[in-house]
Amino acid sequence: MSQSVTRSHMRSDTLPRTSYHSAGSGTVQPTDENPFALFARKMAEQGLPRQLIILFGAYYDEIVHKHTGLIPDETIRPVGSEDLPCISSLERYTERGMQETEHAVVIKLNGGLGTSMGMTYAKSLITVRDGQSFLEIIVRQTRALTQQCGKDVPLALMNSFNTETDTADALSRLDAEDMISNCFMQHKFPKVDRTTLQPAEYPENPDHEWNPPGHGDLYSALALSGLLDRLLKAGKRYAFISNSDNLGATLDMRILGYIAEKGIPFLMEAAPRTVSDRKGGHLARTREGGLILRELAQCPSDDLDKFQDIERYGLFNTNNIWIDLHALREHIRRHGLLKLPIILNPKTVNPRDQHSAKVYQVESAMGAAISCFPGAQAIVTSRDRFLPVKMCSDLLAVMSDCFVMRKDATLIPNPARLLPPIVIDLDKAYYGSIDKLEERFPHGAPKLAACRSLTVQGDVVFGKDIVITGDVVIRNFSALPVRLPSGMHIDHDITIE
Repeated sequence: MSQSVTRSHMRSDTLPRTSYHSAGSGTVQPTDENPFALFARKMAEQGLPRQLIILFGAYYDEIVHKHTGLIPDETIRPVGSEDLPCISSLERYTERGMQETEHAVVIKLNGGLGTSMGMTYAKSLITVRDGQSFLEIIVRQTRALTQQCGKDVPLALMNSFNTETDTADALSRLDAEDMISNCFMQHKFPKVDRTTLQPAEYPENPDHEWNPPGHGDLYSALALSGLLDRLLKAGKRYAFISNSDNLGATLDMRILGYIAEKGIPFLMEAAPRTVSDRKGGHLARTREGGLILRELAQCPSDDLDKFQDIERYGLFNTNNIWIDLHALREHIRRHGLLKLPIILNPKTVNPRDQHSAKVYQVESAMGAAISCFPGAQAIVTSRDRFLPVKMCSDLLAVMSDCFVMRKDATLIPNPARLLPPIVIDLDKAYYGSIDKLEERFPHGAPKLAACRSLTVQGDVVFGKDIVITGDVVIRNFSALPVRLPSGMHIDHDITIE
């Protein structure tokens, strides 16, 4: 299942030759010109590396030949928890992991703006706990790890054009200028007009003509930025990669020792799916027996029910990834940049204007590289290592006493909480953005350690030191906001007409 851009693709005569033009009614017919030259020129004008242009050309060739990137259910089979090692069984590798810390690096995906939470700045700069942002906590975690091990464990950040400046400014304020040198940039791909298969145009705002290529770009960005070679030269070999909004994802000595001891080139942390994870990418096996990741965008519509069947596909990708940097460099040396399974995302050129031209966004998923490395593995990880913040309801949970922060800045579930993970459902009209959330929780999160579920409908402002227990629904059907008094203990539903 390994897919890659081979070294032969580095020659100009291997660029896609097939040409097309619109023949009306959305059909596409051949022409004598090479339309990929338009993409190549556009990317070159933006200063994008030639290797990346060739990689995009390989993806474009799939579009031209109508390779949708879809993975039908009939081509894969489920993977169960019983088929994989569990993180709890790796304790014996802890000592080896401690020995390997001098060869380790932590990489965080830091390119997101958090637009789903109404943000226009780097998502990692959200204040999470005790006035600290995600980024500040990550920096503290890294420093604590270095102090604990007595070895330098560097932190590297993959930024986007949208987050680079904000992140550098924040690191400077944290007296962490040394970490700026390990920041590297995510690339961008040109959007493809769905009708003409030519580069999308949007003169009103040319920025809309480009899209982030997904976190699968990490491998190309790491290599083409020169950081991969610098890390290897500095003696670093094992990279732990995770999302910057997941404070549960820290360098785990058990896993580090395991991959070093067993010589594993690539490892994915997978977790048992719950109902809330049914839309996340799931792990599966190919007919040949190799591991593969299937994202929702790669699922044919007819197979959607099977995709979301958490009994059938019981493990999802936490996006906690471990990779042997030697293996990555060798793969690139032999085969070129990793060509991961394509994700063809249908959008409009202006995401805020559904009447603008229809385009394809070419993307890929970082976890899909599991199919590129012979000997790649997955383990069943602890749910504690997956605490993502995708919506304001997730942020409220992480802010609350459902979690506690240890001295090393690691966020863990509150040991005093004897309940399953809390379920929070906030009315998006009043809590859908960071500004709205902070306005209605001016004193921070209520005490939720004894709360199983919290649902809030309507405009409700929470006072200080409110305690909520059990399953609670708070509804405000009136036209005016309702303020809950400080110190209130809520263990029953509240409805305001």
